[in-house]
Amino acid sequence: MQGVFLDTETVNPDELDFSGLQALMSWTFYPYTDADQRVERLQSAEVVVTNKVVLDADTLAACPSLKLICICATGTNNVDLTAARERGITVCNVTGYARAAVAQHTLMLMLSLATRCQQYDRAVKRGDWSAGRQFCLLDYPIMELAGKTLGIIGFGDLGREVARLAEAFGMEIAVAQSFSGAGHEGRMPLNELLPRADVLSLHCPLTAQTEKLVNAEFLAQMKAGALLVNTARGGLIDEPALADALRSGHLGGAGLDVLSSEPPPRDHVLLADDIPNLILTPHNAWGTRECRQRLLDGVVGNIESWQAGAAMNVVN
Repeated sequence: MQGVFLDTETVNPDELDFSGLQALMSWTFYPYTDADQRVERLQSAEVVVTNKVVLDADTLAACPSLKLICICATGTNNVDLTAARERGITVCNVTGYARAAVAQHTLMLMLSLATRCQQYDRAVKRGDWSAGRQFCLLDYPIMELAGKTLGIIGFGDLGREVARLAEAFGMEIAVAQSFSGAGHEGRMPLNELLPRADVLSLHCPLTAQTEKLVNAEFLAQMKAGALLVNTARGGLIDEPALADALRSGHLGGAGLDVLSSEPPPRDHVLLADDIPNLILTPHNAWGTRECRQRLLDGVVGNIESWQAGAAMNVVN
């Protein structure tokens, strides 16, 4: 059986143990794969592992040997699930691997925004503290998280862990209603949650229903001075609208680990230097070595279960 891993560099492979994967079949590993290389590289492959390489309907149609697609991630928006199902190709993702890392990163962004850590760090380094007349600087407003309301959109594995950690800071948790339409006791419609939340954290998948969910109308409903955190997918946010909300002061700050285009172009709207209290990290909330090894081990588990005729984590 032939396997192809299309983008190993996305997991920084030198730090990981690939022996479990290599024991399953014969592999060809590619550090990166461009769009025009996909079909050629997958011609004889029965199993493909992809983190972010897009496998659209045309690509799948041109690769008749494919039987299994293993997404080396939780998000599935880079694979045409319908086209794969129609061709009898099983698609699996990996869940649960990023709980500790992403929740930790989410809390880091919340704390950094609330304490204005970056602004104070820059102020000290440019000499503002040294030039002051008192023992402390209080130039930027600092928020206590205790007693504040954390709104969570997407209450799966990651959203639940973020809620658990936030409760340790004394925060009240408000969870948005599911986009699936499933009824969950105690969850709130967005029009009630947005004006109430002091901090809003996104943990939902990017789908046709959630694309640009956070638009100008959404932002206008948010509580004045609230903080927004996104460690899910960049496409959830209308980025020009977010820039406007931050510049106007309606939002108190935003911490984003994801953008709609990755890597972003240098002229990306959120890379402008006049946007206040915006923290950007390069989609590395999941980047701990432990997290990446769990992810790779999850791919191994999916292939083993598929080979045994009982595929796990099937998403199509």
